[in-house]
Amino acid sequence: MNMELTAIVGVLSALFGMLFTYLAFLKNRDKDVQQSAAESAVISTKLDAINNGVENIRVDMKVEQKARMDLSERVTRVEESSKQAHKRIDELGEKVYEN
Repeated sequence: MNMELTAIVGVLSALFGMLFTYLAFLKNRDKDVQQSAAESAVISTKLDAINNGVENIRVDMKVEQKARMDLSERVTRVEESSKQAHKRIDELGEKVYEN
């Protein structure tokens, strides 16, 4: 009888151990899923912030490019005007030296 009782206690202990192990596994698995979801949310938020930053940089670059093109056109006009002014000055200089 003593040996049967020991065997029954051993089998029950093994079954309870397996049950507790399985329950701990389920609890930890859910915790891992929650942790993974939280990490994914953080990564997604950071990627959205990076994407917004890149979009802002693109807009700023387009504005700067437009301003640079406008400035380039103005410089070209000033150079043309300066060239015409030099021609007129040279013509006036020639007239002064002739008289």
